[in-house]
Amino acid sequence: MNDVEFGPIPPNAGRRLARRWAAGAALIAIAFAGSSCSMIDQFNPFGSEKYKMEVTPDTPASKTYDQGLQKLANGAPGEAAKKFTDLGKQYPSSDWAQKGQLMTTYADYQAGDYTSAVTSAERYLKDYPNSPDAPYVLYLQANAYYMQIPDISRDQENAGKALAAFQSLVQKYPTSEYVEDSKYKIDVTQDQLAGKEMSIGRFYLNRRNYTAAINRFRNVLQYYQTTRHAEEALYRLVEAYLGLGITDEAQTAAAVLGHNFPNSQWYEDAYNLLKGKGLSPHEYGQSWISQIWHTVVPS
Repeated sequence: MNDVEFGPIPPNAGRRLARRWAAGAALIAIAFAGSSCSMIDQFNPFGSEKYKMEVTPDTPASKTYDQGLQKLANGAPGEAAKKFTDLGKQYPSSDWAQKGQLMTTYADYQAGDYTSAVTSAERYLKDYPNSPDAPYVLYLQANAYYMQIPDISRDQENAGKALAAFQSLVQKYPTSEYVEDSKYKIDVTQDQLAGKEMSIGRFYLNRRNYTAAINRFRNVLQYYQTTRHAEEALYRLVEAYLGLGITDEAQTAAAVLGHNFPNSQWYEDAYNLLKGKGLSPHEYGQSWISQIWHTVVPS
């Protein structure tokens, strides 16, 4: 291989090289300045919009609250609920947060969003149990369950929750203005729950599953004795116990029925049913029917 020979370096070569580097650097700087944004975006895995700075002006609590009230007045309770919820987010641990939570529950209920109303009410009662508005919030929660009670053929979980909430209101706040309506709805929900028990009991009775049927009719007497279903429950017990051949319980059911509902068609049917078997109504004091009935509704 031949050696490569370099000629002598001209005396001004250093200055020319420096000028070329300077010119090149200037061109690079200009090019980089023109494309810096696109290059940064290219190598930013989150995208430029991720870090776009926006300044959100603070909205006074009173303005947000008034906006919620305006939404309610305009017939948009769902949108109002969002405004009231914002109060809690923007002003936590404040009176505005408490007021916003109350109005969120009300707006959710007015919007027909009963599930959200129940949740919002539960949160309010947990955070502000001693609030003077607690009876009203509990009343809203109970009514939210009440509005979700389905027909008798379906599960009655919401009826049970409505009953418990109304009973809690009556017990905790006996002087509340919501007590009268709560008592009325207690009667309605108890009738609904008793009707469900009767429906299941008749189902078992028709299939001659007498023990299962008796358990359902017993629930009616034990928990919902003041409802209109009590008469039929006593008659069905006569049927079920005769089916099992347990005559003393059948006679007791008929006797309690006749004592409390002497003019009832159910009693007439029970009397004729026993008569067809050579029996008559007779109350045996040791019967659970006699003990439960007289304990709950003294004669």
